[in-house]
Amino acid sequence: MAEVSLKKRIWGWFFFDWASQPYHTVLLTFIFGPFFVSLASESFLSQGVETELAKANAQAMWSFTLTITGLIIGFGAPFLGAMADTGGRRMPWIIAFSLMLAAGAGGLWFTEPDGSNLTWMLMVFALGFIGAEYALIFINAQLPSLGTEEEIGQISGSAFSFGYAGGVLSLFLILLLFAEQGNGKTLIGLDPFFGLLDAESREGTRFAGPFVAVWFSVFMIPYFLWVREVRPTGTRTSVAAALSRLWNTVRNLPAKRSLFTYLGSSMLYRDALNGLYSFGGTFALLVLDFSVVEVGVFGIIAAIGASVFSYVGGHADKRFGPKPVVITTILVLMGVCFMLVNLSRDSMFGIPLAEGSMAPDIIFYICGVLIGGMGGVMQSASRTLMVRHCDPAAPTESFGLYGLTGRATAFVAPFLIGVATTVTGSTQLGVSPLLALFLLGLIMLRWVNPKGEI
Repeated sequence: MAEVSLKKRIWGWFFFDWASQPYHTVLLTFIFGPFFVSLASESFLSQGVETELAKANAQAMWSFTLTITGLIIGFGAPFLGAMADTGGRRMPWIIAFSLMLAAGAGGLWFTEPDGSNLTWMLMVFALGFIGAEYALIFINAQLPSLGTEEEIGQISGSAFSFGYAGGVLSLFLILLLFAEQGNGKTLIGLDPFFGLLDAESREGTRFAGPFVAVWFSVFMIPYFLWVREVRPTGTRTSVAAALSRLWNTVRNLPAKRSLFTYLGSSMLYRDALNGLYSFGGTFALLVLDFSVVEVGVFGIIAAIGASVFSYVGGHADKRFGPKPVVITTILVLMGVCFMLVNLSRDSMFGIPLAEGSMAPDIIFYICGVLIGGMGGVMQSASRTLMVRHCDPAAPTESFGLYGLTGRATAFVAPFLIGVATTVTGSTQLGVSPLLALFLLGLIMLRWVNPKGEI
């Protein structure tokens, strides 16, 4: 078999981000997530629940689903990483979780527009989301082999930029050709997919799931063609060996002060970021009365911002190092959270707005650009900082722990949002716990060595 050049291998690695990003952009944040809460809200309304409470209940239902999914992802991540490092193979795991992603996305087609099978669709969504997150652990573990310590920050940022560009394009196609507005037409006035999909039964919006499944399957081809792994020379995967190795790693973590603190810090601020990603679209729908298509347009703007900022952030990472970049993104996103808590359709910071004012829309679009842009930069620089703390002998296990800290408490943000929304009956105040998570993560970064564990 012909040798694959390093440049082509890097591009193949980039294609995972391009292929998988639509699951997050199209399904989690801007199309299926808002579509789900709109169906759930309508279902609660039909049961006689008051309007604001119906919206709060719908958001709580979505948040508690993400809570359970986050727990599954978090506690399985380090074990899977240890299994892969013990057996020496990563590609079989990537293939298996890729199949989960495609199956979960494709299954969303069967969402009933009357809201009669919402629980089943949440389970299907969770299947694909778990597959996407588990696959990412093994993809991240390949980053150290793609360049030097000085180069990987730019490589990581470029991958996120490329991925977000894929998210923009996929979301753009969904809005132009598939997702129907209230009048049954797409954003450019077409019948969903040229009349082949029924607008009345929401087939255009529901087709976002199969679209993402096909997109992922097609664009993973360059990854599987160009990213090769060296055939292992060690022993076969052993559950006992994996557990033993994992236990030794966890037991020794407190002795590694910088790594231990970084895992705790990133656990908090990445949890807050995931909360913003998960509820940005639903916030627009529930608080600002956006339609699903309008949320999608907002998503395109946010994703374009993410792509541009991620590319620039990669160069900033290369010049200044990942830690200052992470700190900057946390401060900006704290400002965004503060704005969202004080933003509604008819007021800002308690100051009434004129009826029909576009100020909330403009402010929210700016917030969307910052959420997407700073979020992309944060994830990229965080991945680089983790590489600097990574055990060269067990990169998948190290990123499994990184996945654990990113997901073991992933239930916290959705749970706190769900509780705050339920207690206050306010969708805006529901996102206020994210401020505290960002602040705690920022404080803990003080004890993180920007060069890694020395």
